[in-house]
Amino acid sequence: MRKLLQAGTVLALIASSLIAASPASAGNILEDPPADKMVIDLVAMAGSGCRPGSADVAVSPDNTAFTAIYSDYLAQAGPGIASTEGRKNCQLNVLVHVPQGFSFAITKVDYRGYGLLQTGAVASQRANYYFQGMTQGTFTNHPIAAPFDDNWIASDEVPIAAVVWHPCGELRNLNINTELRVSKGTSTTTSFLTMDSTDGSIATTYHFAWKRCP
Repeated sequence: MRKLLQAGTVLALIASSLIAASPASAGNILEDPPADKMVIDLVAMAGSGCRPGSADVAVSPDNTAFTAIYSDYLAQAGPGIASTEGRKNCQLNVLVHVPQGFSFAITKVDYRGYGLLQTGAVASQRANYYFQGMTQGTFTNHPIAAPFDDNWIASDEVPIAAVVWHPCGELRNLNINTELRVSKGTSTTTSFLTMDSTDGSIATTYHFAWKRCP
């Protein structure tokens, strides 16, 4: 059993969105989140990896993160398995209600799941996110090397100077796109990759930074 920890920087995604984003001001960034709670509503979900009712979102009690939770997100490849099963995706559209007078940005995203990859198999996890009205940008890609049989985690971190801030005083939906890919390659038995678990769910966590609006 091995642990997988992969890290990537989503600068390509952020750079494509900076025109529409408010520049970060070090003087406005808060060490602690606002006391008033933010609310996130799941507006829509679509994709082969999140059938209706199989995903949800929740805000942490301390306003420092929210999670996207999947319960039936599986890509697999092997003998007798249709090729379409090797690529699964999910797009979540969430409406973010921010405490008045504040803006937030996503500074780090942790993706988690489980994988069983046979020698010779090829697998990866891809993701991006963007606010409504902003450029979609580029997917980050996290290869997961075979052989592998364990939980996995992949993280994207964004420098505070490059983050995209939620526009002050506006209701903007946040689009979250994820994708799992598995191909059998030279392997001869089944391999799979999940963003779920047998006892309920695996959460993808989006970490926040907060600042006061002008």
